[in-house]
Amino acid sequence: ICVVDKPLPFKYMGSNFCAGAIMKSKNVDVRLQLGNAPRDNEKENLNNFELKILFLDISNYNQTTQFLFCSVGVFVFYLLYGYMQELIFTLDGFKPFGWYLTLVQFGYYSIFGYIEVNMKNVSRRIPLKTYMLLALLTLGTMGFSNSSLGYLNYPTQVIFKCCKLIPVLVGGILIQQKRYGVLDFMAASCMCLGLTLFTLADSYISPNFNTIGVVMISSALLCDAAIGNVQEKSMKAYKATNTEVVLYSYFIGFLYLMVIMVLTGDLYRGITFCSQHVMKTYGYALIFSLSGYLGIQIVLTLVKTCGAFTAATVTTCRKAVTIIISFAFFSKPFTFQYVWSGFIVILGIYLNIYSKNRNIIDFHSYLKKVQRLMKTSGPVNRRILADI
Repeated sequence: ICVVDKPLPFKYMGSNFCAGAIMKSKNVDVRLQLGNAPRDNEKENLNNFELKILFLDISNYNQTTQFLFCSVGVFVFYLLYGYMQELIFTLDGFKPFGWYLTLVQFGYYSIFGYIEVNMKNVSRRIPLKTYMLLALLTLGTMGFSNSSLGYLNYPTQVIFKCCKLIPVLVGGILIQQKRYGVLDFMAASCMCLGLTLFTLADSYISPNFNTIGVVMISSALLCDAAIGNVQEKSMKAYKATNTEVVLYSYFIGFLYLMVIMVLTGDLYRGITFCSQHVMKTYGYALIFSLSGYLGIQIVLTLVKTCGAFTAATVTTCRKAVTIIISFAFFSKPFTFQYVWSGFIVILGIYLNIYSKNRNIIDFHSYLKKVQRLMKTSGPVNRRILADI
C-alpha cells in the first residue's frame, strides 16, 4: 500500500488551492480537495466578513473585481492627495513646517475616524500595545515624508518612496514568514531601478538634493515598509476594521507628535505662521487630509484582500502617475531619460503579473500529471475525475 497525504499549496486566480491524494495499489481511490475548505466556525466568519470602499460593498465580488475597485480608488484619491501636498509647499516660507502639517493632518484623520467609528459602532479589537507601534510607524512614515519636501523636490521624494517595494518584501519575510518567488524580487528590483534612474535624470536637470532630506525620506521608507506588514498581520489576527485601525493609529500618533512639538517649541511657530495664511494652510490641508483619509481606507482594504506586496505595487504605480501630473501642473524641465526609465518600471509590472499567472499554469500542469497517474494505476472513480 502506498499512501500519500501531503497538502500541496497552489495559487489559482488569486485563491489558495490544496490538493491531497490517497492512492492504494490495484484499486486506486483518488480524492482531491480543491479550494480552501473552511471549518464551520470559519464559514461563519467568512459569511460575516464585509469589505467596503466608502459606501460600496464589494464583499460579493471576486478578487479580481475587488482588486480593480481598490486600485481605481487608490489612484483617484491619492492623485488628489499628491497634488494638494505639493501645492501646500509652494507657499513661501512653509517648507520648515512639514511636521506641523503632519500634526494638522493627523488631527483631521482623528476627527474623520472618530465620526466614522460612531456611525458604524465599531469597537476596538487590536491591543493598545500594537497600536502604540502602529502609531509610531505611521508617524515616522508621514512625518518624515512631509518634512522631506522642505529639502527635496516633489518628484525626488516620490521616487524615493517608490523604493519601499524591496523593504516590503523583506518585511513580509521577517514579520509574517512569507515566501516570495524570484520573479517577485526581479519585478520589485526593476521597478525600483527604473524609478531610481528617473531620480538621477531629475538630479542632472535641476539638482536639489540635501543630505537631511535624503535621511528623512529614507527613514520614512523604512517605516513605510514595516507598517504594511504589521497592519496586515494585525488585521487578520484580530479581524479588525479599517476604521478602527485608522482612528487609533492616527490619534495616538497625534498625541505623540503634539508632545514632541510642545517640547521643541515648533507647535507655537507653526500656529503663528499658519494663522497668517489660513486658507492656503488649513484649507488646503483639509482637502489634502480628506483625500488621504479616504485613500488610506482603500489601501487598508487592498492590504486585507490582496496582501501588502500587491498594495505596495499599486501604490508605486500611482506614484509614477503622480510624478507625471506633477510635471503637468507644476513647471519642471524634461529629459527623454524619464521615458526609458518608465519602460523599466513597466517591465517590473509585467514580471509581477507573469509571476502570478505562472502559478495558474503550474496548477493546470499538476492536474494533468494527476490524471495521467490515475489512468496508468488502475480503475478510476469516473465521477471524481469528472469533478476535476
